[in-house]
Amino acid sequence: MSTRIPGFYRLTAEQRLEMVAEAADLTQEERDLLCGRTPLEMTVADRMVENAIGYMSIPLGIGLNFKINGMDRFVPMATEEPSVIAAASHAAKLAYQTGGFHVTVTGSIMRGQIQVVGISDPYGAMGRIYENKEALLQECNAKDPTLVSLGGGAKDLEVHVIETARKKMVVVHLLVDTKDAMGANSINTMAEAVAPKIESITGGQVILRIISNLADRRLVRARAVFESASIGGDAIVQNILRAYEFAEADPYRAATHNKGIMNGISAVVLATGNDTRAIEAGAHAYASRSGQYRSLTHWEVNSAGNLVGTLEMPLAVGIVGGATRSHPIAQLALKIMKVRSVEELSGVIAAVGLAQNFAAVRALSAEGIQEGHMALHARNLAVMAGAKGWEIDQTVELAVQAKDVRFDTITNLLTKVRNRR
Repeated sequence: MSTRIPGFYRLTAEQRLEMVAEAADLTQEERDLLCGRTPLEMTVADRMVENAIGYMSIPLGIGLNFKINGMDRFVPMATEEPSVIAAASHAAKLAYQTGGFHVTVTGSIMRGQIQVVGISDPYGAMGRIYENKEALLQECNAKDPTLVSLGGGAKDLEVHVIETARKKMVVVHLLVDTKDAMGANSINTMAEAVAPKIESITGGQVILRIISNLADRRLVRARAVFESASIGGDAIVQNILRAYEFAEADPYRAATHNKGIMNGISAVVLATGNDTRAIEAGAHAYASRSGQYRSLTHWEVNSAGNLVGTLEMPLAVGIVGGATRSHPIAQLALKIMKVRSVEELSGVIAAVGLAQNFAAVRALSAEGIQEGHMALHARNLAVMAGAKGWEIDQTVELAVQAKDVRFDTITNLLTKVRNRR
């Protein structure tokens, strides 16, 4: 089924669910779970977190128009922020015209760090660790034979001597292929297992043994082309380039620029039960790798005068383990996307991030961000003011016409709508 569905937003929530459910071949039980007719059991929450008392629901929407490496995919996005899903879907529609999004993934290697202090000869210790590399890797892999049987496991190590405020320390990086898992539990277990041997080799004391969320060996790259004519012509293209150059040069702008990227990325990460904080930490650290915080995307113009956008960032997600397996809605999100591997999931997430960034810089470079937000924000305020059913649409329409979406204005407009009746 094509993900290009004109007027999808005009359908009722029930109609949208039925269309997506049919495309994803969801059972009636799964449909009931998605729309809340069958509530999640408290036993699920109690397994996931400590002191569980209930759930906080986040709206789950569908990103449309996403063609990724030639395949159409519906993209579940969990977010409380208005305009995110609409903006990403519109950007994906424009990219669809030129072939959609093209994504690549560098692999699934994660780092575990083992900090060693109190070493009198840190460079000598580095040499001794490398001399014992194979034995250390074997000990790591003995801790996760299942991962090894799937082709993963500890593949290599690096040794770094770090200058600190007091003394040099040695930090060992375990390079572990975690395959379809995010890998934190496996890596942390391996790091703890080899710590005593590293102490024996170096004569130092191991302090920290933990995964790094700067997954620079697990990068995802996305690319898309946007036709100049379809986005407003050369003047808009040039404004988008200027907006990108601003973000690339100024960390104050880059912070908001990258936040817009993460609006889309975190929504898909959350929908699939992955760790939003780990992804965000890795993304922002990667944006600072040059010594200055910069844009995660790049924008340029090709020989045909069309806009080309690329995104590169670390993305440590999984489709097995953790909440991805224990939360039934996360499982349904993967089913709706028809994701079969962590590489496919990473590609979808990166495509959404690039789409979200295009939508933001396109709006900022033309009519301004508020026009796109206005109608959606007005709906929230209308509901807060007590509007029901048909009153919501009429109140929003008046507010958008007036270009005034303050709460007091919405309240007054709602009164007018009710008086007209």
